[in-house]
Amino acid sequence: MAVPAALIPPSPLVPPPPISTPSATTSPPSTTSSPSPSLAPPSGPGQTLFRSELLATSSPGIPTAALPPSKPVYSTPSPVENIPQNNECKMVELRGAKVASFTVDGCELICLPQAFDLFLKHLVGGLHTVYTKLKRLEITPVVCNVEQVRILRGLGAIQPGVNRCKLISRKDFETLYNDCTNARLVGSCVRHFG
Repeated sequence: MAVPAALIPPSPLVPPPPISTPSATTSPPSTTSSPSPSLAPPSGPGQTLFRSELLATSSPGIPTAALPPSKPVYSTPSPVENIPQNNECKMVELRGAKVASFTVDGCELICLPQAFDLFLKHLVGGLHTVYTKLKRLEITPVVCNVEQVRILRGLGAIQPGVNRCKLISRKDFETLYNDCTNARLVGSCVRHFG
């Protein structure tokens, strides 16, 4: 049974003790370099609370030296360069349907939300599931630039209120499609025979 919040005694907030570093106490401040922010909390009546050990780490409580070198998990790639060649849209045939595509750096890229709507939405829970699958498959879709999004909205490839979109190559779409259909087959086999 849950205890009402009023019965739990509040714990007082105690500011962390000031951190003393050898370099800060033994060397005089430099007048030629730019000022660096202080790591110690301000003293006095207007004290602020913060965890200074987080300044030197990339994740809460995990020192940077303990982390393996890798690319950031949630890095968002830059959008496609906004030049006329990248903004020429064509309707191409994909699995018997017409989808919007752009040619970027010589590679044909199709509109992922449109392809999802046409081919994948009956196979998976939603577009979020597709992005999870793309991460697992190590497929990084290309982010549309503003002009490409405007063009796709005008064509009806994406909904009017959408202001972001991603593009994917045909090869990567086929990999994604096969993963979605195989996952559906495995799931239905488990339901029928499990």
